Amino acid sequence: MSIHHQTANNKKTSFLVLLLLILAAPALLFGCGQKNDQEDSSAKLNNSEKENMHIGVYYVKYTSKDTYLVREEHTIPNTNDALKTAVQELIKVKPQTEQAVNVIPYNTTVLGVKVKNATAVVNFSKEILDANIGSEGEVLGIQSIVNTLTEFPSVEAVSFQVEGTSEGRAKEWWGHYGLYSQPFTRDVSEVYEPAIWVTHPQPNQVTGVPLLVKGSARVWEGKISVQVVDENNNILAKKHGSATQNAPERGDFEMSIKFDPPKDGKGELQVFGRNPNNGSDLIKVSVPVNWP
Repeated sequence: MSIHHQTANNKKTSFLVLLLLILAAPALLFGCGQKNDQEDSSAKLNNSEKENMHIGVYYVKYTSKDTYLVREEHTIPNTNDALKTAVQELIKVKPQTEQAVNVIPYNTTVLGVKVKNATAVVNFSKEILDANIGSEGEVLGIQSIVNTLTEFPSVEAVSFQVEGTSEGRAKEWWGHYGLYSQPFTRDVSEVYEPAIWVTHPQPNQVTGVPLLVKGSARVWEGKISVQVVDENNNILAKKHGSATQNAPERGDFEMSIKFDPPKDGKGELQVFGRNPNNGSDLIKVSVPVNWP
């Protein structure tokens, strides 16, 4: 083959390659754009899912007959400093429960919360020491903070500091019980309200099958019933179980329940128990859930 004929073929080949690249360019650009759109949508979904957190917060309640703890579920914006935010809820947010109170002085600042070896150390400003709530209120006030923080899986015990130390005036705390036996551990035996709460699943959580149900109950004979219903309140599955303790004690419960998820993807978990005093007055706790 002559050099002239070979050159002509090379030019023809180059022209065809260039033409193919030109024709393919829009598809390549479209494909890149499509991928970016998918990534953006995924990022938005992930951010949306992380908008809120559900936390358990414990307050002291005073009645004419008794003083005890109540647990409330609060919704907070998603944060990397959830432990500090949870303690701030105890200080700044008024309890929803009638007769429950904020025992920590409102002008108290949470200087920081650090976790080491599963023990959370909470550093308060000096205003924490200004509370005046009596000996019973002091014990329950301390336990309200401890129970709030031990709701988080990373925390098993809690210690307190005032302006960076737990010695001197800080050790006396509110003047009765003090910090002599810290770190403190979780104790829900004095939590009388609500009678039932659910720790798993969380509200609007995407659940699997079987559905794992966990929580705490202070109910008559410790008897618990759970059921899953669809958006129209049709019962998809029902199951009975027991808490680890009978009222007036508080116990934990855990069970799994199988059901066939409907196509609409939304429903509700319902947990039932009886009045801890006499077995009457059916108690129901509802948790909205989703499934794929």
